[in-house]
Amino acid sequence: MRKTTGTLADGREILYYDETAPSGGRPGEAGARAEPAVPVDRRAAEDRPTAPEMRFDPLRREWVVIAAHRQERTHLPPSDSCPLCPSSADNQSEIPASTYDVVCFENRFPALMAAPDTSLPDVGELVSSRGHARGRCEVVCFTPDHDASVADLPERRIRTIVDVLADRTQALAASPAVEEVFCFENRGPEIGVTLHHPHGQIYGYPFVTPRTTRALDSATEYQDRTGRNLYADNLHAERLAGLRVVRTTEHWTAFVPAAARWPVEVHLYPHRRVPDLPALTDAERDDFSVLYRSVLRAMDRLFDLPMPYVSAWHQAPVRTKRDLAYLHLELLSVRRAPGKLKYLAGSEAAMGVFVNDVPPETIATRLREALS
Repeated sequence: MRKTTGTLADGREILYYDETAPSGGRPGEAGARAEPAVPVDRRAAEDRPTAPEMRFDPLRREWVVIAAHRQERTHLPPSDSCPLCPSSADNQSEIPASTYDVVCFENRFPALMAAPDTSLPDVGELVSSRGHARGRCEVVCFTPDHDASVADLPERRIRTIVDVLADRTQALAASPAVEEVFCFENRGPEIGVTLHHPHGQIYGYPFVTPRTTRALDSATEYQDRTGRNLYADNLHAERLAGLRVVRTTEHWTAFVPAAARWPVEVHLYPHRRVPDLPALTDAERDDFSVLYRSVLRAMDRLFDLPMPYVSAWHQAPVRTKRDLAYLHLELLSVRRAPGKLKYLAGSEAAMGVFVNDVPPETIATRLREALS
């Protein structure tokens, strides 16, 4: 894989990851394709948005990001004006190249971004905490094919995507402004996507997220009490029971958790405990690519419909409790039946108590059947 860095018209960084780069080849080139050494963004430069801010909720002890400029982000454009497709004479997109393998660039409408080292005045909150939401948000385009899905991609491309996410995790973790790196994909309008083109995102948070904090607090308590790792023991229990295991490969296990919150929820764990994506071996990355595609295809077969989902990598924080963390992927969907979605109602949205209409053992059985 070859990586080449360029700059968009407004100064944002863009990175091309090419699977094939023949001797003397150029970025964005496969076979006989010919591109400029660094494709030029021919759009007029636009002003970057004002840096978003974050505020601390003293009751939940959680940070909330306020990013008003995101109200203006592109929303479900027609395919001929998709900003994630390769550029053409009729559509100068976010990607200047005429084709690509995998591309990563800074988000045009970021929730987190580089910000001036200045303070913001408080707004009358109990605890003065208002500040710039420093960090970084990136978009990762998986394929130039607008109508594809990750389940359609060859295993080699999924492996490339894993390598790209690992590379970007390592790069963002090197920033003093980043405390946690989150890689994810949203698929389907039911989830709330604003662009149909197959893509993911990467957030470099300036704090450790609430979900990670709570899980690692639990892992700390468990290790203090038992001397063992909570994630590893949970994986062992699921493998031993087998009731909810969807598929096991040489290096990974996919299972529906016993206390699944969502109608369709699958967790993918490597058998070897590692803190993050960069720590995976080549063999583990290859094996994941096969397992992940098979699980995505099984999800699409459940209701004979494209399954809307969130695919979320849980990685160790950059600087704290890395010895307790355990890299894993969480797949979840709001679809509970054909024509029926799960919405966060009173118990979930207001109190955080999930009510799942689908028994985890049932969905695990159906996913196993859909694999064959």
